[in-house]
Amino acid sequence: MESERESVHNLTEPPKMISASPQTTLPQLDELIDGLPNISGWEKEVLEVVNHNEPVFLPTTNIRLEDITATFAIALHMHQPTVPAGSNGEFISNLQYMFEHQGEGDNHNAGPFAYCYSRMGDFIPELVAQGKNPRVMLDYSGNLLWGLRQMGRGDVLDNLKRITIDPTYQRYVEWLGTMWSHTVAPSTPIPDLKLHIQAWQHHFAALFGWSALARVKGFSPPEMHLPNHPDTLFEFIKALKECGYRWLLVQEHSVETLTGQPLPYKHLPHRLVARNSRGETLSITALIKTQGSDTKLVAQMQPYYEAKTLSQQQLGNVLVPPIVSQIGDGENGGVMMNEFPSAFKQAWENMAHHGGGKSGVVGINGTEYLELLEAAGCTPEDYPTCQAIGQHLVWQRVSPNSCTPEVIAQTIDELKQTQPNFHMDGASWTNHLSWVNGYENVLTPMNQLSALFHEKIEPFLQEETFTQQTRYREALMNNLLLQTSCFRYWGQGVWTDYAREIYRRGESQLQTSF
Repeated sequence: MESERESVHNLTEPPKMISASPQTTLPQLDELIDGLPNISGWEKEVLEVVNHNEPVFLPTTNIRLEDITATFAIALHMHQPTVPAGSNGEFISNLQYMFEHQGEGDNHNAGPFAYCYSRMGDFIPELVAQGKNPRVMLDYSGNLLWGLRQMGRGDVLDNLKRITIDPTYQRYVEWLGTMWSHTVAPSTPIPDLKLHIQAWQHHFAALFGWSALARVKGFSPPEMHLPNHPDTLFEFIKALKECGYRWLLVQEHSVETLTGQPLPYKHLPHRLVARNSRGETLSITALIKTQGSDTKLVAQMQPYYEAKTLSQQQLGNVLVPPIVSQIGDGENGGVMMNEFPSAFKQAWENMAHHGGGKSGVVGINGTEYLELLEAAGCTPEDYPTCQAIGQHLVWQRVSPNSCTPEVIAQTIDELKQTQPNFHMDGASWTNHLSWVNGYENVLTPMNQLSALFHEKIEPFLQEETFTQQTRYREALMNNLLLQTSCFRYWGQGVWTDYAREIYRRGESQLQTSF
């Protein structure tokens, strides 16, 4: 096996310099710098690589829109937080902690989890070799990617490189961007939204190369958590667009029509509209993640079977196949660990016997689907529009002509008093939990550390290579790590203790290094 792994590694080695344009060349990025993940320093180069309108899947797709009646797209979400729980208090992956403390809770699942992070690198080549036409979208947090390297699990990363970099498999696999440290956007300090997005892009480019990064055009928000405060949503969409993203995945219950109704066409792409408190508007394409968060939906390939009940729909002047979009944890729970492999393979086998996986009902990836629609003559202006949940209550009271931050703030306060279920905390696939209420002991230091971070770095931002300095990268990392959703998701106790320790380290480093 060692020689096989070596050959995969050699196959995926990027060239030393990659030509980006006639004017510039791009350096090969180191994955780790002074022991820290590469999450900053090449912002200009990252923006140059991701901001292009070239088709990603269209030149190589083997699917023709006119041959298909309905489609489905599945995404696997993978994450393990970074925690200050090493033998000497150092930052390690929670997965490493699980391996080292097998007797606690469900830590005995560490081995199966690690295999789940790797197995798409086996499944896709196996299915392709059999003549199947599989598709999968992958969403890995930066924490997890760093943690796998820290643990010495280069075998997992090499398996992922195989299906990411080898042209044989590129049409079948789509990576989705995400927040580097799995923060939920609605309660993330607004200045840090773009930092999370770009940190993930840096890290991904360092792992998989610039060409692979250029192909990442869809975005997966952690916990499917979409901001619904007008200013936060606007800044979130603005950051995504500035960072080269064309579309994002949203939970159907986190959005509404412009008149406040549930979406009537959830199997079509939508145009998500964001208007801020100054009346400025932006929009981005959204694919609608249907139903709940139950991992069984992906593990048992329910989107495929749902797509088989659908037929083509009118979009603008074009008759298009609808799409069932779904995401689930790629490793979490017995059904995903044990039932998914056979269900995944069986679905592609089934499709191979009904149109070769290229006609009728087929699997597809998000960017591939949208590029096929565009090639057929659809534009985002043809898509039905939507907005974040609850915003109709604001906009029916505030006209664009009278829109100011003060008016919006007053309107939100009035709505909170008169509408018992109204809030501006955003919406996600875990709406039975609040990411805000009861977590002041995490949110307060989180906001304090963010404010101190920006105060300390502000005087240095004009220095051309400042973000390549280790002191900046460490300060950024501490700031982003504190915003990891797990420090709120798992309740009070050891997880909030982790947050306090990260705050202490971050505050100390900022005070001593700047």
